[in-house]
Amino acid sequence: RLLSEAEWEYVARAGTTTKYWWGNDIGRNRAHLGSFSANPFGLYDLHGSVLEWTEDCWNESYRGAPVDGSAWETGNCGSRVLRGGSWDLIPGYLRSANRYGKSTGSRSNGSGFRVARTLTP
Repeated sequence: RLLSEAEWEYVARAGTTTKYWWGNDIGRNRAHLGSFSANPFGLYDLHGSVLEWTEDCWNESYRGAPVDGSAWETGNCGSRVLRGGSWDLIPGYLRSANRYGKSTGSRSNGSGFRVARTLTP
């Protein structure tokens, strides 16, 4: 499955409150096309490789969003939320909090996806 928008931001931030999991400065050799260091959760390339599709329908703000981390399945479902920035965007767009809405029929070499697996206890 695709990550929910809330799950994506949680794993991108990896327990931090900064713009990126490594701090507030984009720095060098942190986000680009290709693998760099894993974040504290062991995940790679959350910033800058490709915008990642999430399961959430597009909504302009978080007002009314689920509070349990699940995907927001109401709103403009002809568009979905993408997170993470892309290799073809300026560095300021790579922050953990940036979000984009894109038509579900859109395709580009600057977008992709990360899959998740739900574990049952």
